[in-house]
Amino acid sequence: MNASSAGGLRFTTTQWLVCTIAVIGFAFDIYELLMLPLIARPALMELIGAVPGSPEFAMWVGRLFFIPAICGGIFGLLGGWLTDRMGRRRVLTFSILLYAVGAFCAGFSTTVWMLLFFRCLVFVGVCVEFVAAVAWLAELFPDPVQREKVLGYTQAFSSIGGLLVAVANGLAISYAGSFPALALPEFLNIFGGTIADGHAPWRYTLVSGLIPAIPLIIIRPFLPESPIWAKKKAEGTLKRARIADLFISPQLRKVTIISTIMFALAFGAAFGAIQHIQRIVPGLPEVQEQARIAGEKAAEGKVGPAAAKANTIAQRLKEQEIAASVTKVQEVGGLVGRFLLAILIVRVASRQKLIRLFQGPGLIVIPLVFAVAATSSLSWTYIGMFFAGMLTVGQFSFWGNYLPRVYPLHLRGTGESFAANIGGRLLGTSFAWITTTLAVQSWMPGDSPTLKLAYTAAIVGFLVYLGGFIVSFWLPEPPSEDLDD
Repeated sequence: MNASSAGGLRFTTTQWLVCTIAVIGFAFDIYELLMLPLIARPALMELIGAVPGSPEFAMWVGRLFFIPAICGGIFGLLGGWLTDRMGRRRVLTFSILLYAVGAFCAGFSTTVWMLLFFRCLVFVGVCVEFVAAVAWLAELFPDPVQREKVLGYTQAFSSIGGLLVAVANGLAISYAGSFPALALPEFLNIFGGTIADGHAPWRYTLVSGLIPAIPLIIIRPFLPESPIWAKKKAEGTLKRARIADLFISPQLRKVTIISTIMFALAFGAAFGAIQHIQRIVPGLPEVQEQARIAGEKAAEGKVGPAAAKANTIAQRLKEQEIAASVTKVQEVGGLVGRFLLAILIVRVASRQKLIRLFQGPGLIVIPLVFAVAATSSLSWTYIGMFFAGMLTVGQFSFWGNYLPRVYPLHLRGTGESFAANIGGRLLGTSFAWITTTLAVQSWMPGDSPTLKLAYTAAIVGFLVYLGGFIVSFWLPEPPSEDLDD
């Protein structure tokens, strides 16, 4: 490739393979993460018989969001350190395999604890994958303009992953009865128990997470290591990565602290507000009416317990179907936001101004979406979630472009991992627990569980956006040249 192309997107075959595997990794890490909001409600209703809105239900939703995030934050930081020690390609490969296999096994869960265990494995894989992929891409494309474009556009495919999981969940709901029934594989017998409903749509959605492992196994032998990392490693000049080094120099300390806080608040908007929309939507009057009609239609010609069961199942499936459709719109918005960021990243020089282009409008959009649209109108919820997704998800791509520029080679994976995994995945996802905990308090406004959740999401979403906007004024601008090792 001619580096003098000023950032042109003319790639060699190897570079296309690199971008392909990065796109798969970015797409499916969001695919795996966004499964939970779609499957949490039906999975908990089957595995523990919890009633949505009950304290037990809220407790387990919080656990399923936050405990995997703790594991992801801790082991993700270790994975970032290993990325600097063992190489970008090797860690990237194993992280994708880990979250693919974890998601597949979660589909056969016989208890909520088994589901929690495999969701922890998924989260660890996802947390490590992002860091390894960003460092890998940043070093494989040394031309600054081209690198910004590659990082921006490959990360945009993360939202394709969110859209795909919504589609996969919709297909699972529509065709679950036609798929082969799932039975517990022999290698998972150590967990015990039996699968109560082998045709449950949430199970097929989880099992589909194995998909990214297939092309990875085929393409992996052709993937190169980061040339600059490999060169320094071979020469013996690669410095040893230490987490403490992130805080030794004043410049790195400021970068690490501010980016960690802002990453946490960006994820706080997603996990404290946006990812709860799937549980808010069933409370809308229009959705309840559609579910009622679907239930009555399913119960036609049946009597007694059979009619009641058919009615209940049909209503739940209709609610899941509509929730999945809202998620699709949200992810389309996220896709637009990521592509918008990829366009702006080479046009807006100041990174402070760039991030505030997303944060400023979000201060208005998020509370309106959750406190007004999501409590009254399905149509307005669709529109609002498009813009909420655009403004929130667009910020995630910002960090993939920003972080490689502010850390030296030997600390790139470690520094990225601290901000992304300790800040975003660990602290940021804790807002899911904060929202679910506050939403069941008697003093929270709303006369139903879904209304309380909507108002709580509006409050939490507004506060984290406000915090991110304020802190952005201290965000260091990256240097004009990459930091030396």
